Amino acid sequence: MRAQQIGLLGGSFNPAHEGHLYISKTALRSLGLDQVWWLVSPQNPLKPEDGMAPPKERLASARKLARSRRISVSTFEFELGQTYTANTLIALKRRYPFHRFVWLMGADNLVQIPEWYRWRDIFETLPVAVFDRPGSTFQALSGQAAGLYARHRLFPSGFGRPLQDFALSPAPAWTFISHTKHKLSSTKIRNLYDTAGKTCSSP
Repeated sequence: MRAQQIGLLGGSFNPAHEGHLYISKTALRSLGLDQVWWLVSPQNPLKPEDGMAPPKERLASARKLARSRRISVSTFEFELGQTYTANTLIALKRRYPFHRFVWLMGADNLVQIPEWYRWRDIFETLPVAVFDRPGSTFQALSGQAAGLYARHRLFPSGFGRPLQDFALSPAPAWTFISHTKHKLSSTKIRNLYDTAGKTCSSP
């Protein structure tokens, strides 16, 4: 039986938005994946708890948006009781030994990843696909992580062609998916909501 190739998109999903959906659909198409799992985090260690919606609301927003049989919302990190990506990926590989996973992340996170807990273990555990984000391209491709793993970067064979079976690549392996500069972010959406709320409540 062929191994399922699955992309893992982690985050607070506070709230889930079209940017998450755009990256997921691009990953399915560009990497030849079977599914994408949204790993909703109980609490991002690098983000303040202030302003974080309750888990029930964040999971509901993700499920409402992910209306596709190929995109699933996962509570795996809630079951683990921890939020460190490096630990989550190891636990997922143990639970699903016949799946082949790819870690999906935005270029802005590639810039920040040296601040993550045991960040090198992430690259050493799974292949990583990085999706371009506005204002992050140069920093991401010239940053510490990209430099350290420069010789492990994989490129598509031609423009617009999927990087088939990327999930089967032995770690460390990573690729940069360009032309995915979706402008939406959870922070921007929350700011818009806050601004709208203040405007409506103004005398």
